[in-house]
Order: sequence, then structure tokens, then C-alpha cells
Amino acid sequence: MAKREAPRSTPSTPANHQRGASLAELTGRLSLKRQEIIRPVMESPREFVLMSVRGLAKRLKTDPATTVRIVRAMGFSGHRDFQRFLHELSIAQATSLDWMRASAAHEASIPARIRATLEQESRNLQALRNTLDYKRIEALTRRIYAASKILIIGGDMATSLVNYFEYHLVMLGFTVLAATTPGRTAHISRYVGSGDVVFAMSFGRGLRLTIEGLQQAHARGAYCVGLTDTFVSPIARFADEVFIASVETPSFGSSYVAPLALLNVFHVACANYRRRRTFRLLKEAEGEQRFGFRWYEPEKTVQ
Repeated sequence: MAKREAPRSTPSTPANHQRGASLAELTGRLSLKRQEIIRPVMESPREFVLMSVRGLAKRLKTDPATTVRIVRAMGFSGHRDFQRFLHELSIAQATSLDWMRASAAHEASIPARIRATLEQESRNLQALRNTLDYKRIEALTRRIYAASKILIIGGDMATSLVNYFEYHLVMLGFTVLAATTPGRTAHISRYVGSGDVVFAMSFGRGLRLTIEGLQQAHARGAYCVGLTDTFVSPIARFADEVFIASVETPSFGSSYVAPLALLNVFHVACANYRRRRTFRLLKEAEGEQRFGFRWYEPEKTVQ
């Protein structure tokens, strides 16, 4: 089997040296006594993310020097690096209730909340635009064209993303399999290999079916691409490369505006990588799109 490429990361991403590391891995580097000291922070990162090292030490009933030693023993360069990690961790662990609570300080009127939602969508898109490496997209496009088949894994709310991505890739003539349930994911991920590309989409803590399907595909040699909203997601731990798209919202649930934009970027790259091929496929589909039975036709009035 060919040697696998090392996972790639983005230089501007916070705490990249801890990319995808599990909490057990990080705290496992500490003595049992120090694990117990830092445990409240890892369990509720949102409560500690804005604290100075002195404030953190006071809350943990220890001294600042010990706190810094614990942070460095976990692999962070210092308290500021640890704070960035806690910010990422708080995103990964956020619930719908957390998002609603965070918006409580905003103006209470409905128009104001609508405006805040659209402003957050714009920030999510701008963050994607600022961090996206177009050369990486081009390289991934070449890999997609060389793949024997493409597997897309995602469940729960991300099922909508899987269906959207699959539909457009099929239009472009690729052999695509979608897995959105535990059983189908377990079966299909056993039959991918080194000639295949696997996309795994999950946000926050990561859905079990997606993570386990990704792990199995990765173990079988498939090239795995992760789509998530933070580098501390388990998606980042098992993917060969990962793309970040924020799903933050001042309301409940998640916003998929940025992930959808990212999928559209993949579609555009694939459609234009071999334009003659794309034109040929679209020409074949044109007749059905103009005159196919699935389109609504108003009933003709009988004179």
C-alpha cells in the first residue's frame, strides 16, 4: 500500500499542535493530582475561557505557576494557547441551549434578532473565505477525479448536507455512495480502500456514526476528508485533511450557510477541472431538464 500523506493543517488555526487530540490524550500527560486540578476546566470550558492565568489559578485553588506548568505539560505553549484551545472546545461542546443563552444579552426584538442572525451568517462566510486554501481545493479535486468511488458520511442534521453534496457529484458523473444511518455507514465503510475518497461531515462533538465510519474508512486506506467546525473535533483526528466551516448561530440548532458554501466550492472546482467532460454530461441531461416528466406542466384548457 502506498505511503499515506500526513494530515494537513492551517497555520493560522489556534492550537494546531493539539489538532484533534482527545481530552483523554491531553490530560493523560498529567499526573493524577494534576488531572484532578484541571478537570473542571475540561468539563466546562465555556466558564473558564476568558479567565487570566491568575483568575484560573484562583478558581482551581492553586497558584499561577502550577497552572502554567499543567498547561505546558498538556502540550500547550502557554496560557494564551490554552485559552484558544478552550475556545475551540467550548464550540465543540456547545448545545442548542448554550447558543440561546449566549444570545440573551442581545436586543430582544424580533427584527434585532433576525439582524443578528444574518450578521453571524456573514461572519461565518467571511471566516471560510479568509481561511480557505484554493490550492488545497484544486489538489482535492484531482484526487476526486482519480478515485474509484466516493463515500459521503453524515447523519442527523448533516444528512441534508450529504444529500446535497451527493446529488451534485452524481450530476458530474462520479460514482458516489451516501451513508446517513449507522447500519449503512458500518457496511459501506468496510468496502472502501486506498483508491477511494471519503468525506465525513459532523459538527460540534461529532456524531458517533460519522466518527466510527471515518475511523473504519481511514483504517482501510481510503483518503479521508473531514468537514467540521473546529480542529478539536474528533473528525480532525482521523481525517487526512480537514476543512473548517463555522455553524455558529445566535439561535438554537446550527447554521449550515458556511458548510453549504464550502460544498459549492467543491462542486465548482469539480465542474471546471475538466470542462469538456462536464459540458458533455450536462448536454446529455439537458433534454430531460427541459422536457422530462418530473417537471410540472399546467393542464391544458379544453376549448
